[in-house]
Amino acid sequence: MLREAYPEARMFISFEGIEGSGKSTLMASVERALRAEGHEVVTAREPGGTPAGDAVRKIFLEPDLSVNAVAEMLLINASRSQLVADVIRPALARGAVVLCDRYVDSSLAYQGYGRKLSLELVRTVCDAATGGLMPDLTLLVDISPRTSHERVSARGAGHDRMEQEGEAFHTRVREGYLELAHHEPRIVVLEGERAPEAVADAAMAALSAVLA
Repeated sequence: MLREAYPEARMFISFEGIEGSGKSTLMASVERALRAEGHEVVTAREPGGTPAGDAVRKIFLEPDLSVNAVAEMLLINASRSQLVADVIRPALARGAVVLCDRYVDSSLAYQGYGRKLSLELVRTVCDAATGGLMPDLTLLVDISPRTSHERVSARGAGHDRMEQEGEAFHTRVREGYLELAHHEPRIVVLEGERAPEAVADAAMAALSAVLA
C-alpha cells in the first residue's frame, strides 16, 4: 500500500475516462477544493509532465504519425516512468496530494482493451515503468462513446490520434475501463453525463471517504 511505502504521504489520485469525459475538468475542480482545504497539491498529466515526457507526448498524439500498438504502449510508459521518478514519488514522499490526469489504467484500457494487446503484457510493462506504484483512488468519469464523439466534435480543434479513432475502438476502451472498475475497489465510477458540478460533488464524496 502507498501509505506503507510513504508513511507521510497524503494521497495519490488518478483521473480516467474516454475522450471528452470531462476528467480534466473534474481534476481541476478537485484541485481547487483540496487547495482550499489547505492541502499541498501536485498535478500531473499523461503523457507528459516532464521535459522528456512532453517530447514523448508530441509523438504519441501526432495525428499524422503511424504508431503500432506495442510502440504506443512503450512510448506512454517511457513518459510515465520519468513522471513517476521526477514528479510523483518526490511529491508523495514529502506528503503532498498528487492528482494525475491518466495513469496505468489508461494503458490497460487503451492499449489492452482498445488495441487488443495482452493485458498481462501491458501490466508487466506498466509495473516496470512505475515500480509498482498505484493510486490510492481512481476516479473514472464514464460517458458513452456517442457523448464522447459529440463533445470532441464540439471542440472544433484538430483531433489527436486517439480522438480520431472510431466508435468501435472507444467502445472497447470504455468497456475495458468498466471491467477494470469491476475488479478494482480503488476505482470509483462517476456518471459523466451529468453536469460538471454534480460530477465534482460525487468525486469529493468519494475522496472524503478515502481521506477520512
